[in-house]
Parts: sequence; structure tokens; C-alpha cells
Amino acid sequence: MVRSSNQAFLQLITQLKQLIAAAGAQDEKLAVLCARLKDSVPYYNWVGVYRLDEQTKSDLILGPFAGVPTEHIRIPFGRGICGQTAVRQQTMIVQDVSKAQNYRSCNPLVKAEIVVPICFSGALLGVLDIDSHERAPFTDADRAFLEHVAALIAPLLGG
Repeated sequence: MVRSSNQAFLQLITQLKQLIAAAGAQDEKLAVLCARLKDSVPYYNWVGVYRLDEQTKSDLILGPFAGVPTEHIRIPFGRGICGQTAVRQQTMIVQDVSKAQNYRSCNPLVKAEIVVPICFSGALLGVLDIDSHERAPFTDADRAFLEHVAALIAPLLGG
């Protein structure tokens, strides 16, 4: 059980690097990575990757995820926390979604969300989205950890 422990996050990074380096299809690796994050951190209740829509360049399309299915298959830039993160290309942490403007609810159990852009050479490739059923669970350690994970994911998305 991980609770914002830098040491535990470092161990998880090592496991994720091995997963990404192993043979296998891109989506399989991303699905396993999402499941590993969800299963390893008790307050990561939904973990998913949204990819940049290569045709429109202004939408995110749901890729592999771990957790309850979501109705948010396509997210326009600027809509919700994921869409805002895509526009800003900066990590966004919402510790209480009930107080967030432009929040798109997908599950009434979600209390907090962190979304990290996945970029390579300044170009947005997608976002890493984590929902929590706890209020205010995310720390600076989570931010640093998930930004590292996003950097690991970038090559899988074409970076």
C-alpha cells in the first residue's frame, strides 16, 4: 500500500520502466501500467490515458484505463480537467471536484482528480488522468511521481 511515499513511488517507477521496456503491444503495456498504478496506490481509484486525436488535434480520445468504465470517450480541449490540462500543458490537481469550475463528472464517487500532460519535445501527445474517491489525497510527491510516469509513457504514444 502506497501513501505518497517517495521511496514507494521510486520502487513503482522501477517496475513501470521494466514493463515499458518489455516486449508487447503499446495498448497492452498502457493497460497494464494503468492497472498497476490503480492497484498500487489505494487512492488512485481510476487511472486512464487519453490520447490526442491526430485528426482534429483539438480532442482527447480515451485509451487504456483501469477502473469503472466512463462515458467520456472524447473530450474537447478546454472541457473538464483533462481538456484544460491539454490546453495548458501543465499538471492540474483538483483536491475537491465539487468546488471546481468546468469539471465533468463521470462518477459520483470521485472527489479529487489529478491530470498530467504527456508531452514530447513540447508537443502534447495525451494526458494521464487519475480520479480519487478521497478528498484532497494528492501531494507534491504524487505530482512528481505522475509527471515521471507521463515522461515514461510519452515514447509509447509516439514521442
